[in-house]
Amino acid sequence: MYATQSLQDILFLILYGGVAMLALLAGIYMALRRNNGIISDVNSSSELRRWTAAFFIMSALSHVWWYVLGVYWLTDDRLVRNIVAVNLDHIALVPLVMALLLRMLQDRRRRIWPWVLTQLPIAVFAGVGIATHDGFYGFDVTTYWQVAVMVVFVAYYIHALIRYGRWLRHNYADLEHKEVWQSLLFVVVLFLVYEVYFTNPGVMSREYLAQFNTIVIIVFLLWRVESLQQLDDVKEDDEGAIVVEAPTEADEAESANSPIPSNIGALLHKYCETPGLYLQHDLTLAQLSECIGTNRTYLGTYFVQQGITYNVYINRLRIEYFEQAYIKAIDSDRPFTAQQLAFKCGFRSYSTFSSAFKQFKGQTVTAWMKSQSPED
Repeated sequence: MYATQSLQDILFLILYGGVAMLALLAGIYMALRRNNGIISDVNSSSELRRWTAAFFIMSALSHVWWYVLGVYWLTDDRLVRNIVAVNLDHIALVPLVMALLLRMLQDRRRRIWPWVLTQLPIAVFAGVGIATHDGFYGFDVTTYWQVAVMVVFVAYYIHALIRYGRWLRHNYADLEHKEVWQSLLFVVVLFLVYEVYFTNPGVMSREYLAQFNTIVIIVFLLWRVESLQQLDDVKEDDEGAIVVEAPTEADEAESANSPIPSNIGALLHKYCETPGLYLQHDLTLAQLSECIGTNRTYLGTYFVQQGITYNVYINRLRIEYFEQAYIKAIDSDRPFTAQQLAFKCGFRSYSTFSSAFKQFKGQTVTAWMKSQSPED
């Protein structure tokens, strides 16, 4: 709401108020509801829900202070009004976005306070801009600083996402709602929104676009938070770091010579492969190590020495089981669907199954099934 014409556009004011109410309701929903309402079979992180609720509520308050400043306060000094409103958005919203993005990654507890401290120079420069009535300090310097902070954060976050994805593959077989590309997509969307917001000279088309962007962010975050399964078996040490992480390349090289129990392969065959334990939905590395009577460090090291990850091991067994089940179903001439067999094999979604199948077999499920059909 940069320009005075936005206060005279009835349709825009209706949209503006509606977006503020949507953000407020989404924040209240996230803060008060304990169980998911969108995807009921997923248990999302309560801490992530609180951070997201704070972001939604602060977005609603951002709409309020822009309107109040435009109608009731500093109406005769547009420069100071915009410096105050823009930098309130900087200081209030950006750290919340960083916090909820970091809380989406569950491999370790990453510190938030350093990113909060990066907003202090913005407050200082904004104060200088207001005191000297100079837009250079109030807008240019603060914007350049925030862009630099965001570039550093995104670089750090991409590195963290790579580690997180690797950690998932080493500890979990089922990656539904845990894969990392959605979080990266959100970062890209935020950059686009930031570009629209801070290059907005008051053109009404940009004002409308900023509100529609906010709606997209709210909807996306609602879905993302409620579809992101909390990984309950994660354990942290005294400093808040996850005890077991995906091994680095140095760790893998060192683990090749690590002394581990020589019978892990036999234990896996006896307690996992023969009884079909791998068919259990959401079976984790920690659960499997407990079932075969070893610890997750030894088991993880064993898989590294085999040149695979836990995810590869479990899903390879599941794909092999699917092939056998499919052939038996064809031979017995009983009705079935590929989706039914995929769920029976331990996969929670057909999309995850089809991706794993193509990875192991080098062809799609449909193509493979056609190759198995008897020729007329």
